[in-house]
Amino acid sequence: MDIAGHPWFWWASFLGFVGVMLALDLGFFHRQAHVVKMREALTWSVVWIGLALVFNVGILFFWQHMLPAHAIGPQLSNHEAAMAFLAGYLIEKALSVDNIFVFIMVFSYFRVPAQYQHRVLFFGILGALIFRAVFIALGAAVIERFAWTMVLFGLFLIFTGVKMLYVHGKQIDPEANPVIRMFKRFVPVTPDYVGQKFFTRIDGRLWATPLFVTLLFIELTDIIFAVDSIPAIFAITNDPLIVFTSNVFAILGLRALFFAIAGLMQLFHYLHYGLSAILVFVGGKMLYGYLTHHWLTDWHELPVAASLGVIALILIASIAVSVLFPPARTHDETLNLIESAAK
Repeated sequence: MDIAGHPWFWWASFLGFVGVMLALDLGFFHRQAHVVKMREALTWSVVWIGLALVFNVGILFFWQHMLPAHAIGPQLSNHEAAMAFLAGYLIEKALSVDNIFVFIMVFSYFRVPAQYQHRVLFFGILGALIFRAVFIALGAAVIERFAWTMVLFGLFLIFTGVKMLYVHGKQIDPEANPVIRMFKRFVPVTPDYVGQKFFTRIDGRLWATPLFVTLLFIELTDIIFAVDSIPAIFAITNDPLIVFTSNVFAILGLRALFFAIAGLMQLFHYLHYGLSAILVFVGGKMLYGYLTHHWLTDWHELPVAASLGVIALILIASIAVSVLFPPARTHDETLNLIESAAK
């Protein structure tokens, strides 16, 4: 049986791997709530990036085995599939930095104790995996049946990229979110945290805790980010397995990335310009791909290798500029930044 153009065995194997890693993460390594230190966060970041690269090498050598025996029509070669995965992974990883900026503001707004932040991110990412799977399945089906929607996705990405220049850094107000307001209207929320519990009972009545409200807002923000990031990867390839696996690996490493660079976010003050440029680029690539296939048939679609090179170049340039031209800070601000990064 094939699922989205690939034998079910490969989907089941990947989901089984994800399930085992999540179980080890929460059930063994983070069974007790604790503050995640820089060393632990960096170690896990290396682990997740390493696993993604190992999977990428696996695609390079075994991609043709991941296709059904009766596959027809043009298919990606092993090299093309590996490059597409790496490009998609880089896009999602880069966009994750903006997620981290929002997470910092949300945790600060709700005053989430440091030892409970990992638990919120764990279940937030678990929900994100489910939502991403649904969005990717819908996106693949829509693009396959209605190719012209690539134009809409492309224009939306360009609009989002331009908009990012104006909304970056603005403060958020979770209490103004209509979903949060409606939730609090029907479910009572305790004034204080109750350990790491999401719900508790008081006089026989079920109450939500501020930790669950934080989780709910994290899930809502991830849905918004998914609307940007998933079409961006579809601009690289429309193969559901590559889109899904590159998304999942980037998301699984998001928690470690948060604790590793949360204290250094101010150092990457020009990165949002790079993210904006990437969204505009992939949106333009999506428009270009549609024109190539439907109107300008004598043109050639931009190779995946070229897309990967452009994305990597933009990221490297924005990070380099951030390091070479740091923002002006007072002496106390610099000391606070160094201390927060060292924790």
